[in-house]
This record gives sequence, C-alpha cells and structure tokens, in this order.
Amino acid sequence: MNRRDFLLSGAAVATLSAGTAAMLRLGGAPDARAAETFEITKTEAEWHTILSDAAFNVLRKQGTEYPGTSPLLNEHRKGIFHCAGCDLPVYSSETKFDSGTGWPSFWQEIHNAVGKTVDRSLGMTRTEVHCRRCGGHLGHVFDDGPPPTGLRHCINGVALTFKPATA
Repeated sequence: MNRRDFLLSGAAVATLSAGTAAMLRLGGAPDARAAETFEITKTEAEWHTILSDAAFNVLRKQGTEYPGTSPLLNEHRKGIFHCAGCDLPVYSSETKFDSGTGWPSFWQEIHNAVGKTVDRSLGMTRTEVHCRRCGGHLGHVFDDGPPPTGLRHCINGVALTFKPATA
C-alpha cells in the first residue's frame, strides 16, 4: 500500500464515521414514550426477571429480532396474540397474514391495545407500535398491507405470546 492509497483509505473511514455519527444523531431524538405514563411500570431489573433476554431487548430496548426466527411466524391457529410483557391482548389471529417479511404481520390491532409513536431511528421516519398498557415495543406499522386497512403491523414475535382459542 502506498501513501496515496493509505490517505484515501483514511479519508473513506473518516467519511463513513461522520456519516454514522450523523445518522445516530438523527435517530437520537428522545423516546416519545418516555413522556407517557403506562398502567404497568417496572424497573429495568424487574423487567429482566420476567422477560427473556431477547424479549427484554425488543420490548424494553426497542430491538428487533432476526427475520424468520419467530415460531409465531407460522402460527395459524385461531386465537389471540398477547403482549409478552404484560399479557394484554393486542392482535387477533383473524387479522394475521403472511407478509413475506419474516415477521408476524397483522392488518389491524385489537381496539385500544396499542399506542403509536414516530420513530426517527436509522435515519428514516416510521411509525412505532407499542403496548398501550406497559409501553413495550412491539414493532412498526407500514401502509403496504392488505385490505381492508391497507396496513401491515410488522411485529416482533418475541414481543408476543399466543393463546389459542378454546373450542
């Protein structure tokens, strides 16, 4: 490697670093949910005792599970999907559909089950969906879903539990 290649490589690294820092600043707006109050509140330590590491990362830290990894992706029985943090019913199997994205998807939430906030992380604007009772992050909603709503609630399976309908 000659001096010119070394300097160009250094400039490229500096540019990428500056771009990454700018993107983090764009997504660094305060969490809009922080101003909300929820019926169920727990300390971080209390959430850790009731949630798996993966569920804690998604529900409490707004993480995302890897696509195609949730057993709920292939859950096709009739029943209700509940928030894994507080057990609030949030989605019905009646509104579940295969979006091909790798995450459980629904075209509508159960009435009064979720809250929505603007999410500006990753340098883009999206609509984040969270449990209205405990504030747990569920996923995001997009406007590319099927009728009748045209919405796609793209939900992390680890943020949900499933309770099959009783006969």
